[in-house]
Amino acid sequence: MTQNQCFEILVPTIMLRRGHKIAINPQTGEFLAALAAASEDQPRRSEQTPEEARLGYLALSSILGEGPELSEVINSRINQIPIRIYRPGQQDLAPCALFFHGGGWVIGDLETHDRECRKIALGAECTVIAVDYRLGPEHPFPAAHEDCLTVLKQVYHHPREFGVDKQKIALVGESAGGGLTAFLGLAARDLAIPLALQMMLYPVTDARAYAPGSAVEPTSSAVENAQGPLLTRETMNFFIRHTCAGIDPDEASRDWRLSPLLAADHDNLAPAYVATCELDPLRDEGDAYARKMIDAGVKVEHKCWPGQPHCLMQFSNILDDGKALMTDMTTSLNNAFKRIDT
Repeated sequence: MTQNQCFEILVPTIMLRRGHKIAINPQTGEFLAALAAASEDQPRRSEQTPEEARLGYLALSSILGEGPELSEVINSRINQIPIRIYRPGQQDLAPCALFFHGGGWVIGDLETHDRECRKIALGAECTVIAVDYRLGPEHPFPAAHEDCLTVLKQVYHHPREFGVDKQKIALVGESAGGGLTAFLGLAARDLAIPLALQMMLYPVTDARAYAPGSAVEPTSSAVENAQGPLLTRETMNFFIRHTCAGIDPDEASRDWRLSPLLAADHDNLAPAYVATCELDPLRDEGDAYARKMIDAGVKVEHKCWPGQPHCLMQFSNILDDGKALMTDMTTSLNNAFKRIDT
């Protein structure tokens, strides 16, 4: 199997939502149709090994273009956890965004999201520290959560080692990384670590319905968008199965760390930015997490992108809405950092 045969793309042109036909954004549909035509012989995600799925995700990322050149990009480690530090210029005690990639806690790494980290660093004029957390099934839940919390605590308690302002730390994560961001937002509150912003892009916030044999009803968006495009319910089942290798997936999915929507309370959290996509199986749980925080009195900026699927941020070099989402992100980060000074 070659790299280009490993990623899974399904492109339905029309979705049904609450009895109404919802078309995929035409520009997005045309782009995904071209990708699907180039990978029509690929196996289904459920038939792949984690290694094959990782190659596929890297292959998809590799055809989406590069990010901008920066003043400095350094590979390093925190307690044996690989990180990559992006600096757009020389600045003492710079604002900092910790970045957590997507991929269902099973796929994804520093390379699959290098482009996005470069864009965030340049657009938000901040240092970005990307975290290459451990993945399942080799390192099942809660390995990824432990790694990400270790990095947050290290950067906060030793900011001068990284040249960052400890009062201007933001969290940015997409998909599974968005779920990790939600977890870290709750953990940071309990550890009295102030955050400038917690930014969640189409996050996983309730994993229960994806556990094998689960009796929990899926959300409406998980039913409407069960066949994608890009992310399917079957793929989410694949991710949870491997994330929970060797442990009880039903029990793990009820843990608030894996399902932050189930946390005891959401009071006193840092300001949040939540982006969801209309044609994404994860749409409703992301929307629900935004509402949960709003109901708890948290300041939340929330936007659902119509006609768009999962992974929208990663198409910022290709799609107009992907570019607009990236602009929204960097603007929100800039505003969050500036609020600390006022």
